[in-house]
Amino acid sequence: MRSPMNWLLVFVPVTIILEHVDGVPAPVIFFSAALAIIPIASLIVHATEQLSTRTGDAVGGLLNATFGNAPELIISLVALRAGYLAMVRAALAGAILANLLLALGVGFLLGGLRHREQRFNPTATRAYSTMMFLAAVSMAVPSAFSRYFAPTGVIRQEQTLNIGIACLLLVAYGLYLLFSLKTHQAAFASVSDPEGDEHAEASWGLPRAIGSLIGASVLAAWMSEILVGAAEGTGKALGMSENFIGIVFLAVLGGAAESGSAIAMARKNRMDLSLSIALGSCIQIALFIAPLLVLASYFIAPTPLDLAFNRAEIGSLFIAVLIAAMVCGDGQSNWYKGVQLIAVYAIIALMFYLIPTLPG
Repeated sequence: MRSPMNWLLVFVPVTIILEHVDGVPAPVIFFSAALAIIPIASLIVHATEQLSTRTGDAVGGLLNATFGNAPELIISLVALRAGYLAMVRAALAGAILANLLLALGVGFLLGGLRHREQRFNPTATRAYSTMMFLAAVSMAVPSAFSRYFAPTGVIRQEQTLNIGIACLLLVAYGLYLLFSLKTHQAAFASVSDPEGDEHAEASWGLPRAIGSLIGASVLAAWMSEILVGAAEGTGKALGMSENFIGIVFLAVLGGAAESGSAIAMARKNRMDLSLSIALGSCIQIALFIAPLLVLASYFIAPTPLDLAFNRAEIGSLFIAVLIAAMVCGDGQSNWYKGVQLIAVYAIIALMFYLIPTLPG
């Protein structure tokens, strides 16, 4: 408890109490849960950093993305069971945009202000960019099919297409893990020079690091679920549309763990780990979590989930993949590249804020 940020952990029991007290305004519960997530995300950052010293940046980034995405997965499963299919699709698109543009942009900005020029492995970045383009295509194809061949309702061929794409994406993700962690592990090796810390804390033991990561992920999922439950009332109280809440607001707060990790690693000049977390999280959401939710919806949801995103979401995803590939393609970053990514995210967020209803 020597760290001032850890004092924010008091909001964990406060949030639980507020949720069970009648008459508490939704914004109070919402922002209490948001404050509780901050120190939890910080704990995930520390635990991941400790593990990455033993496993390497590629595995460390995968672990962080996996545990950091646990809240999104749990929230989406709860929303699926309740039948909020549009919210699930919005959360998936928003999480990818937040990691790909905002988290990476803030990391480039803060890391560039501290280190001027930072370098990372361009080979790994190109592999990440290709996988993200595959993810965008996998969302665009069923969306186009639905818009032109089933505009009034889901047809049998559309369900078959979504199941087929979901299975193909899971296979592609499994082969991506084999490629990056086994057969071509050297291609993802770190080229950055981590910043030394004269006052670095003692190394954690492996049980402590793993236990902290699991415990923090469970707490993050719990607080995120409470946060989502209060989101609709908070949006109405603050004048936010449901689209803006799902795609921008919830995505940023729900992904605080992996975003905070990516930013913290960038400030320490561990750019390969930072990109592995941010881009790896996007890939995992698109190629693992999204198809997993499609298949799970046939068992837990009132109606099956399809990958038919609206035009604004698909267009934003392609723009994000394109600008991220252009900015990261040369294997080096600076603070102005971070400004560029943040600017694109702000433009997209403004668009969603001003759209009252999204066409299908």
